[in-house]
Amino acid sequence: MAMDEKEIGNLIGSDKVEGTAVYGADDSKIGSIERVMIDKISGRVSYAVLGFGGFLGLGNDHYPLPWQSLKYDTDLGGYRTGLTENQLRGAPKYQSESDWDWGDAARNRALNAYYGVPLA
Repeated sequence: MAMDEKEIGNLIGSDKVEGTAVYGADDSKIGSIERVMIDKISGRVSYAVLGFGGFLGLGNDHYPLPWQSLKYDTDLGGYRTGLTENQLRGAPKYQSESDWDWGDAARNRALNAYYGVPLA
């Protein structure tokens, strides 16, 4: 599949989202999207997992971000969040050797509340 076939109008292939830079409120790159989490019932993207804090992708912490907290910025060629790098350091996260419990509704509500986004 040619690269231009992965973007059609407002649609983009998940493999093209993964690796896309995420920029903070001050326009500095704070990490990149490692994966997207899609709701099986609605088919909507619910979360993006941001890789941040490592060196060359190694030792990254993983920050689940509600998809609604990201906006694509065509000028930057990446996603923008209203957080600064310092604010992100206090956000809910998990390390490479563990995983987020996506089935824990209370934890997901707390995550969305941290970012000021209602749980969809």
